[in-house]
Amino acid sequence: MAGIWDYIKNIFKEAEESSPSNPAIHAMIERSEEERAAFQQWQDSLVKRRLVDWLDNQYAIYRVTPHDIDEAMDFLDTPSSKGFVIHFYKTNYNRQEVTHFFDFLKEQIKGLNYKVQISDTRTYNRKDWVETVERHYLKPRPQFEKGVKIDQRFGNITIELVLRNDRVYQLKLQATSYRDHLYEEAEEFRDLMQAILR
Repeated sequence: MAGIWDYIKNIFKEAEESSPSNPAIHAMIERSEEERAAFQQWQDSLVKRRLVDWLDNQYAIYRVTPHDIDEAMDFLDTPSSKGFVIHFYKTNYNRQEVTHFFDFLKEQIKGLNYKVQISDTRTYNRKDWVETVERHYLKPRPQFEKGVKIDQRFGNITIELVLRNDRVYQLKLQATSYRDHLYEEAEEFRDLMQAILR
């Protein structure tokens, strides 16, 4: 009996000592048949259309007057990384809707000749909450030819859905390009946004 008690105490200790680099739970994302069917239904919903249109509008505003975007939105623009963060805790979207949007972005990017390198989830303790990060990491499918620079498209793309205490917190999409003599310049982020929001 003492062995079982020690085992249980050890589980709690590991959970308390968990961190982003050493999560208490790390698993691959695999959607059930039911989840895939719900996603297909969501694809034709007004909720999806409204969310896609809102993001498209926010990006258009950002390009003209960056300080006028919605408080639930931020954009990233550095020489090697471009992207956005939607602070879903400031919106009325529920977890299922946001999860579908997370998967929608992945599917849209796959349609741009990208492959999913990994789709995983990590859960770990923070000081005041339990954090879960679901991630899709996608890379372009390059064509290798001797003496020709590699087409990196928009760079490597990471989509992360962050949950705090099992509630949607934020979704981040980040395209990171290589600045290297082996690679062509990355395509414009606005072209990526146009492609994924069509």
